[in-house]
Amino acid sequence: MKPIQAFTDPGGRIIPSILSFSAADPTCGSGLHADILTIAALGGMPLGVTTSVVIQSTALFEGLLSIDDDWIADQARAVLEDIPVHAFKVGTLGSVESIVAVAEVLSDYPDIPVVYDPALMLGSNDPLADEDFLATLGELLLPQTAIITPSLAEARSLVQEEDEDDAPLSAADCARRLQELGCGHVLISGRHDQAAQIVNTLYGPGGIIRTDAWERLPGVFHGAGSTQSAALATYLAQGIAMFDAVYLAQRYTWDALAQGTRPGMGKSLPNRFPTKPA
Repeated sequence: MKPIQAFTDPGGRIIPSILSFSAADPTCGSGLHADILTIAALGGMPLGVTTSVVIQSTALFEGLLSIDDDWIADQARAVLEDIPVHAFKVGTLGSVESIVAVAEVLSDYPDIPVVYDPALMLGSNDPLADEDFLATLGELLLPQTAIITPSLAEARSLVQEEDEDDAPLSAADCARRLQELGCGHVLISGRHDQAAQIVNTLYGPGGIIRTDAWERLPGVFHGAGSTQSAALATYLAQGIAMFDAVYLAQRYTWDALAQGTRPGMGKSLPNRFPTKPA
């Protein structure tokens, strides 16, 4: 493995590189293309590994095709043997085999922070929420994660076995269990709640580190989670401490959503180049 170096622009400004593992979404609202746009907007060098391909519009998700695990690993190693990377962003992984492939790559770079947005659909016939898939995440990927950024529903899916007699876990209990699985920090988003404000809470080894409340914007958005997690990876790659990076990522995401557009018949998409960036 190469030692981490820093690219600089002609003015001497450091340009960190961020490698994203995620799905190719043809709307560019979420997934790999969304990460690339976000990283570039914040001054990072985006690098990407395609883990799956989705059939999706702004209105409807229709299907997911997972990329062969050897192809995932080979894409990543081709880049990593060539370009120094300063942070990893992990998004949609389409199969148990793809989790194994990504986890094996990440294990060779233990000093590089990993931001994981689980991006679980949690709908009927969801291939990303079956027992083997979630167990493999917990065993191989979560222990390598510096910070995970789930919604409360996703956090519960990751840590709680399905049992009709079990009461839903609180956000604090989910965060504790995710940390017991190895996650360094847990940022639980309130974006799927119905409250007037979106409340996001960051948990560290000692409990709650910070809580941020944001005005809930009108409309429905596609790609908020991808935007926030890619922004967080970029700020960490720039050397910003976790406490501050989490706030900056939220601020950037809120601006991107506030200035988003509705180009099709479905959800609005974030504007990754807002006129008033964080």
